[in-house]
Amino acid sequence: MNKAVLKETVDTIVFVVVAIIIIRFFLGEIRWIPSGSMKPTLVEGDRVFVERLSRFYRTPTRGDIMVFYPPQETLSANPIAVFSRLTGFFCKDIAYIKRVIGLPNEKLEIVQNDDGSTDVFINDKKLDEPYIMDKYEYPICNSDMNCGPLILGDDEYFMMGDNRGHSSDSRYWGVLKEDRFIGRAKLLFWPFTHFKYFEKKSY
Repeated sequence: MNKAVLKETVDTIVFVVVAIIIIRFFLGEIRWIPSGSMKPTLVEGDRVFVERLSRFYRTPTRGDIMVFYPPQETLSANPIAVFSRLTGFFCKDIAYIKRVIGLPNEKLEIVQNDDGSTDVFINDKKLDEPYIMDKYEYPICNSDMNCGPLILGDDEYFMMGDNRGHSSDSRYWGVLKEDRFIGRAKLLFWPFTHFKYFEKKSY
């Protein structure tokens, strides 16, 4: 391989890598749903497009379906690890996908009713949640869980899966800081039979 061909090959590789970094960091990425914690909204094997652009000009709102690094996940500052997160190549960092339920400075409480159902209250007002799997399929709150009442801090969000009976979320690992968000799920595009656009809607 002569120098001209080698240089052209290297330039092409560098261009592709830089383009991937720019697209993933500023525009968005594709994510695969590995579990049923977001049923019935998302099921195992679904593919979603996660946009990242809006994080530069607005904060998450209630009802947004967000991809994020959970607080228990340690993110290495090693250049290789950072490169992996930016490009998606060989990235080993675990990311979750859940719905934003509680916003900064709000009071949140999970209340279990006499009939076996469970409701979320925001600032002492019951939250309307048409997206959840089953309001009767909740684990019983105990002292090890974050069921409130609690007041979220200036930079804290309470995240929950739509499948409340089978979701590792803020009830178990606590609130989420805004800098842990990766992006917002905007489009479920695969399989085509599940095609769905997630409208910007605050509950």
